[in-house]
Amino acid sequence: MGHNMTATEFHELTGVSRETMDKLILYSETLTKWQKAINLVSNSTLPNMWLRHFYDSAQLSDYIIKADNPLKILDLGSGAGFPGLVLSILGIGEVHLVEGVGKKCSFMKQIIQQTDINAIVHNKRIEDLGAFPVDVVTSRACADLNKLLDLSDKFIKPTTKCLFLKGKNVENELLSAEKHRHFRVKKFPSKSDRSGRVLLLSEVKARTEKEK
Repeated sequence: MGHNMTATEFHELTGVSRETMDKLILYSETLTKWQKAINLVSNSTLPNMWLRHFYDSAQLSDYIIKADNPLKILDLGSGAGFPGLVLSILGIGEVHLVEGVGKKCSFMKQIIQQTDINAIVHNKRIEDLGAFPVDVVTSRACADLNKLLDLSDKFIKPTTKCLFLKGKNVENELLSAEKHRHFRVKKFPSKSDRSGRVLLLSEVKARTEKEK
């Protein structure tokens, strides 16, 4: 796409409902207002936020199988709410957003209030959050794969899927992570970034000392 994606183009590409679109537009407007006072996202990405943040986040919904019961999703290092808040607005399930920076948490709480979505903000480090089982773990540019899996360990059950948005270093990260854990992996090209990948991990479990 040679130009900045518009909200209309996002709507056409995703086919979300008008009501969902209204919530995402409200989110984008609030982000623009808050960004003047707090650095929520990189300033250079603001003109193309519909591609760089909203479409980048929304693509993960393609890999989440909707369940009869709302899924429980854990979003690590949520920042300004990408991808977690977008997935929540798309109605994927109950999203738990973990973010250590208080101002970013205040911003996300404001979005949750404005859009009336099923999301909970945890203003703490992931290491300090009490464990609870989740169906899906998501993260974007929060840490390398090994670190992400260390952080999500206590939340992962046998059926948990991990969906991570990754950059061009993904192969090295996978090689390193495979030394410590067994997992199945599927890689998909990112729809928002030519060099990016979406990683879908399942059946994640630690290797025994003998296997390392």
